[in-house]
Amino acid sequence: MNFVLYSTVILTRNLPEFGFKKGDVATVVECVEHDSQNGYILEIFDADGETLAVLPVLSSDIAKPYPKAVVNYRHLAKTA
Repeated sequence: MNFVLYSTVILTRNLPEFGFKKGDVATVVECVEHDSQNGYILEIFDADGETLAVLPVLSSDIAKPYPKAVVNYRHLAKTA
């Protein structure tokens, strides 16, 4: 799946090395080619709009937000 620059995406798996979990919301800030999959650079913000992390993922690690979904706030125990 291809994602548009600056689109909102959700993580499809936990990224414990960065402290993020499946379902966390991010913004696509760069599109890159990586082997056979598209790669993306994501920026993840806190509730105040401050950047928590900028991290690389593959297209299989993200999805478009689901319709009629509820966004959940959680305390981030670890930052990158």
